[in-house]
Amino acid sequence: MTSLPATPVAFDAFRPEHRADPYPHYARVREATPFLPSGFGVDFVTRHAECSAVLSETLWSHRDEAELFHPEADRSLLPTSFLWMDPPDHTRLRGLVSKAFTPRTVTALRPRIRELVTGMLDAALAATSVEAIETIAYPLPLIVVCELLGVPAADQAMVHRVGPGLARGFDPDPVLSPQERRTRDENTVELVTYFRDLIARRLADPRNDLVSALGAVHERGDTLTEHEMLTTCITLLIAGHETTVNMVGNGLLALLRNPAQLDLLHERPELAGPAVDEILRYDSPVHMTTRTARCELVVGERTFQEGDSVCVLVGSANRDPRAFVRPDSFDVTRYATGAAAPRHLGFALGIHYCMGAALARLEGEILFGELARRVRALEPAGEPVYRPNLLIRGLRELPLTAVPR
Repeated sequence: MTSLPATPVAFDAFRPEHRADPYPHYARVREATPFLPSGFGVDFVTRHAECSAVLSETLWSHRDEAELFHPEADRSLLPTSFLWMDPPDHTRLRGLVSKAFTPRTVTALRPRIRELVTGMLDAALAATSVEAIETIAYPLPLIVVCELLGVPAADQAMVHRVGPGLARGFDPDPVLSPQERRTRDENTVELVTYFRDLIARRLADPRNDLVSALGAVHERGDTLTEHEMLTTCITLLIAGHETTVNMVGNGLLALLRNPAQLDLLHERPELAGPAVDEILRYDSPVHMTTRTARCELVVGERTFQEGDSVCVLVGSANRDPRAFVRPDSFDVTRYATGAAAPRHLGFALGIHYCMGAALARLEGEILFGELARRVRALEPAGEPVYRPNLLIRGLRELPLTAVPR
């Protein structure tokens, strides 16, 4: 059974004019069908149940995304590491890297994250208005992931310069300009050169950071090739801050547009953590990901053959009314203790569940908790501006005024 729509339905959520609000366009397609041919060799998956089924099943492989989205690109210039791998390679690499994201390691970062948040809010409250992406959303996760990896403070400006081009480069090549593709490749080469040098320095003078740890593993020659080591560093650096930038920016915008929810955070500061999950559901930083069937698989009423590929529309699934009550409402109590809300897909599911989820949650919890404690209201100081990205979607500019309590 195919479960295709009885009448043709056009998919237009990715059109530039809908970038600020793709959700009504997701809804129109989602209500018509759980599966829709995309026109570029994959089927869109639109609903929460079907998206969850695909992401949870290990027989749906993630290793073909480069071929699906970047068929003519030089694969050596795509910094993907274990993101686009299947077991056993995925298991091996993820196991090495996961040691940097244990609960104990993440919890130990709490004082540093609070220090950074305090400084950023001090500056925001002292100013007439701020551009919140550059002054809050970018610095917080960028500094944290650089310090975790061992990237010196003097090099963080370089990371900020190349990060947006690499994040845009994860989008399918047909929507990228030739210059955007060149920028992605040039930035990858620059980071490969940078990390090769940094790893050499850390081997000579090890520190308590992830680059030193990965360099030591490679030096022993047991489980990590040079290519794997370099692409892993790049992946952690870019994925470790670009998605969180969008989470913070999207969350600030949601609170700005829903002042009653900020009032709730004032009254109930324990909602800061649940608010992060609601932000990830309501306006997910990642809007799509691909999978390819490794054998015949059934999802809902659709049978897929080996080699069939799908594009899971995370942004659509997270607003599915079949799964969520009032899905288009921003509600910081949705994931509060004792509340029964379905799992959002903002961190994916299964073996590719976001390794940095605990760190992103901690950054968001501290930021939004301190915001509620110190800021009475957020007021617009200009129009939000979105980046052109489809996959890692978020704001380029968010001018606002923070009114102190």
